[in-house]
Amino acid sequence: MKVALRTRSDAVKLFLDVIRPLKPFFSQRHAFLCLGSSGVHYGEKAARMEGFARVLWGLAPLWSADNSNLPEEMRREADEWLAWYREGIVSGTTPDGPEYWGDIFDFDQKMVEAPAVAYALAVNREELWDKLTQEQKDNLYGWLNQMNLHDMPASNWRCFRIMVNIVFRLLGLEWSEEKLQEDFQVIEKGYIGDGWYYDGNPGQLDYYVAYAIHHDSLVYGKLMENFYPERSREYKARAERFFEDFVYWFSNDGNEIPFGRSLTYRYAHCGPLAAMAYAGLDLDYGVLKNLVLRNLETWMSQPIFDNGGVLTIGYGYPNICMSENYNSCGSPYWSCKAFLILGLDEGHPFWQAAPRDYPYEPRKFLKHPHMLITHDSHNHVMAYVTGQHCMGNHGQAPEKYEKFVYSNQFGFSVSRDATLAGGAFDNTLAISVKGENCYRMRYGMDSFSADENKLSAAYRPLTGVTVESTVVPCSPWHVRVHRIRNQVPIEIADGGFALPQERCFTVEPGAGNGKYRPEDVIRTEHGLAAAFPWGVSCIESATGQDAELVIPFVNTNLFFNLTVIPTVKGELEPGEHLIVTLAAADLHEDMESLYSRKPQVEITDGRVKVSWEGTEVTL
Repeated sequence: MKVALRTRSDAVKLFLDVIRPLKPFFSQRHAFLCLGSSGVHYGEKAARMEGFARVLWGLAPLWSADNSNLPEEMRREADEWLAWYREGIVSGTTPDGPEYWGDIFDFDQKMVEAPAVAYALAVNREELWDKLTQEQKDNLYGWLNQMNLHDMPASNWRCFRIMVNIVFRLLGLEWSEEKLQEDFQVIEKGYIGDGWYYDGNPGQLDYYVAYAIHHDSLVYGKLMENFYPERSREYKARAERFFEDFVYWFSNDGNEIPFGRSLTYRYAHCGPLAAMAYAGLDLDYGVLKNLVLRNLETWMSQPIFDNGGVLTIGYGYPNICMSENYNSCGSPYWSCKAFLILGLDEGHPFWQAAPRDYPYEPRKFLKHPHMLITHDSHNHVMAYVTGQHCMGNHGQAPEKYEKFVYSNQFGFSVSRDATLAGGAFDNTLAISVKGENCYRMRYGMDSFSADENKLSAAYRPLTGVTVESTVVPCSPWHVRVHRIRNQVPIEIADGGFALPQERCFTVEPGAGNGKYRPEDVIRTEHGLAAAFPWGVSCIESATGQDAELVIPFVNTNLFFNLTVIPTVKGELEPGEHLIVTLAAADLHEDMESLYSRKPQVEITDGRVKVSWEGTEVTL
């Protein structure tokens, strides 16, 4: 669907349009939401409860704000949802009832979903708490309080129990101060400065820092202002500092960089920005409004819903290949966190502000996530990354954290097997023992470094093979310098950006849809360019290797279901080798324009000098 968002009423209409198709899939007493048959590690019953709960992240703020100026039809629909969810909450927490959600146990997925229920109670007390019978209140409190009786990971999950105990205190119920302080300390332990936390693993700074830790900290920071004022002020101050870096993950047209796990939550990525407005931070509301509304508009223009209007597992299109083992059919509705803006009355500064572009610097080094991010005049954002590592491999962790660069216009690809085609090795160096066609990219690093000009990592992709890769960003190009030591004969594949084989889904009718032509693949002396009418991706070797156009398996790229990857290939006998590759891609420039901006590379006496636009970096 295509939408244009300007007012709170526009956003309410969009939210109701998004969740309306869910109605046929609720259980009889509305406690469960069954949206499909694909499996998830925590089982079907918890998955159906998850689907029910995640929609509350949008419904709860909608109910809590002043809806008197909404059209009558919207007010009536919001009230109908309120009645459904009140019945569902009562049914789900009645122990001997047919739709009981089940007891909470150690490390239970229901711990992730409980805070949505608790938050809904806090901001809609009259409708969701005061109207319950005493027995229903006891059941609901008893179910939620199980959070205090069981173990959970020392990660963003602690935010969920904090939310529950804060809400208990708001409602005048017995809460666990012991668990509350314990959980505060777990979150505090992960704080590394300048608004940044790590989530469980010190080497992993991804969207969970934003849409779990900061989003939830701002929500309960607002709720607990009178109970823990100093902590509330600290969380808000940290979020203001975090914004200065996090905003660089977005472009002014609303597109964000896909990076890390749980990308199927899609527009949950702008949820932290919504929370910053909700908590009343001292930020430019015109910028916040522009980023949140443009992000929602961008996502609504993508084919992310099935033919019945239900959000799918995937990213730019339905694609279960890129999912984690904790993604159920209801999981994508964590995206409803973006609709926290519905909790702001239409007179709030967020809604009154005129949307405004953020004044991005062309290059920005983010110290804590080890990223150098570039922005261009066409809203192309690229994050060059090192030092990131996901220890819990929930699915394609190497691809999601350890490629050389991540783009908001080209995405990245995930592997379906270890062959060159199945691996879809875009923007990474993949290595196979010679003749085996069994490739591996880096997963874990021995060491790394990053600064304003370059990013490096030393790693061992295969037994008997060590690599040190240094990336010099000079967007739209970047230069990769690989020093490889191998004890066995190997084959290397240094992949460029994945480019769609045909025009993307959103192209207007009559715009010349169709796959690329063979003459659109242009070979140079030691390189190759896929110069299609809808974009260019090119790869060049500065050390004499050849290039080929790899046709990866379908449904490997996050944005495009059918792609090509220009790739430098080579065979290396045992020894020490220097491999230098240049890569670029652009949707707005033709090949001639792109090559006119190619950096100069000089290799002399073991030194590599990269020069572009008056800048010089020597390795």
